[in-house]
Formats: sequence, structure tokens, C-alpha cells
Amino acid sequence: MTLLDVTDLAKHFTVEDGMLSGLLGQTRTLKAVDGIDFSVDEGEAFTLVGESGCGKSTAVLSALAHQEPTAGKVRFKGRDILTYDKRELRGEAQLIYQDQQDTLNPKMSVGEAIAEAIRFHDVVPDGQVDDRVDELLERVGISPADKDQQPSAFSGGQKQRIAIARALAVEPSLLVADEPVSGLDVSVQAQILNRLMDLQEEFGLGLVYVTHNLGIARKISDTIGVMYLGRIVEYGDVDDIFENPQHPYTQALLSANPVPDPNTDRDRIVLEGNMPDPIDTDEMGCPFAPRCPEATAECETAEMGLAPFEGDETHQVDCIHR
Repeated sequence: MTLLDVTDLAKHFTVEDGMLSGLLGQTRTLKAVDGIDFSVDEGEAFTLVGESGCGKSTAVLSALAHQEPTAGKVRFKGRDILTYDKRELRGEAQLIYQDQQDTLNPKMSVGEAIAEAIRFHDVVPDGQVDDRVDELLERVGISPADKDQQPSAFSGGQKQRIAIARALAVEPSLLVADEPVSGLDVSVQAQILNRLMDLQEEFGLGLVYVTHNLGIARKISDTIGVMYLGRIVEYGDVDDIFENPQHPYTQALLSANPVPDPNTDRDRIVLEGNMPDPIDTDEMGCPFAPRCPEATAECETAEMGLAPFEGDETHQVDCIHR
């Protein structure tokens, strides 16, 4: 069953054009997300990966109606996502933030925070709430004996576990995790990711994961979308993309990714310059052309178009040379 089906999703922002824009009424358009497609099935883990500023977080916030999309269609469980009221949608699709402070109220104990979510969504009868809180804390590796503690009593990794428990409290069918371990040390990251993968399998959850870390993307994903400047430039099965990357941007990202075997050499592809300004990208052809080692004159005017690579609909690449 397809949980989330995103078609031609766009999120544009109007920005003032220079110091006199307020007086002259001059504005420009920042295209944070500029027409992307992806889908997530029941039990599937899909990851959006790319550099900071490419539009990953905006894409998932817009897909879940936390921000109003500029264009495109999003269907959740076969329904237009805009037909859900906020309570119904939050009971089905939970967002785990990078900053735990966005999830946990510092004035409430962690037990109260989880119980609040259970009661708000009527998950279990009132008399079973405490037992449900204890069960959820145990599942994420936190002792129920500590449920009366405030969030400030816990480490960053423990807070993230508690945030996962709170997200699971409403029994969602989809979890969306936006860089949830990026601020933690490597060993804690591994613990939380392993726990998240176990819980996803146990509950049969769909998962949308946002990260700039390719190692995490490979570990956690079934499918991957590689984002660049508001567009998904490559999309497909995780093994296909890691073993046979087709877009020059994906190839460059993977060339910089550490390999486990120190005796394995990998040719590093160094990208020149920085990501272009996402304002008024209609003025350029392929937005990756200024940094692409394979760019030709055609790329400077060509429109990128997502098309199946070599007829394989499970691996798509957004590049005129492929």
C-alpha cells in the first residue's frame, strides 16, 4: 500500500529584492522546492539526501502540510492530504525534529509529554495510559523509572529516544525524521538509528528520513532521492544508486564518502564553486551545470527532465547526458 505519494511538489518563497524593495515593491522568487516526485509504501524507508540548503527539510514539511505548498499534489493513504484535519493527520504521520526542544516541553516530565499525546489521540483508555507510557519508554531504551524527570535531566541521545517514543505514542503509519541524529556523536547516532530501524520493522511503519550523511542514507534506506537546488536529480533503489550512480552530482557526493576498506582507492570528484542561488532559477538551464565536470554548452540552456535511465523505471536520473 502506498502511504505517501508526492507529485510535482513545489514550495516557493517571495523575497525582497535589495534595500529599496520595500519602497519600490520589487520582489523575487526563491524556489526552495521546485517540482519533485516521490512515494513511500507501507514499511518502506525513503531518504532525501543532499547538501545543506538544497530544500530537503522544506520538501518534507510541505509534503506533510506543515507548510502550505506552492504547487503540486500530495496524497496520503489515497486521499488528498489537504482534506485531513490537523489532528487526524498528526495521528497518522509524525515528524521527528533535529532539535529535541521542538518536541519536548521543558515544563513537563517526559512521562507527561508522552501521556499527553496518547490522550489527545485517544490511543488507549485512560486507565491504560501509564502502562502504555512505560512500554514505549522501554522500547526506545529509556527506563520507565525515569519518566517523572524533566527533559533537561537527559542527554541529547536520550532526548531523541524520548522524542521517538512520543512520536510512536499515537500509533502512526508514517514517521518523518528530519536530521534527528546530526548533533550527536557517532556511537549515539548508531544506537538511535538501529533502534529506529528495529521499531520501523516491528510496527511496519513507512519512514521518510532527511540527511546530508550518505553513510546514514545507505544504512537506513530502501530508496533514495538525491536533492540538488530544490530538485531530485536521482531517485531509485539504495543499492542501485550507491553501486551505479548516474548523475554527476550523485557521483561527486559518493566519491567523498569514506569507504570501510582502507586499501580501497576511490577517485575523488571535486566540485568547483558553491551551489547557485535558488532565486529565479528559471534564468539558467541545468542548475548543476556551473559545478558539473561533464557540463557542455547545451547544459547552460537545457531544462533538466527526470526520465528513466536505460528504461529502468526504478532508477531515474535528471540529466540530459544520461
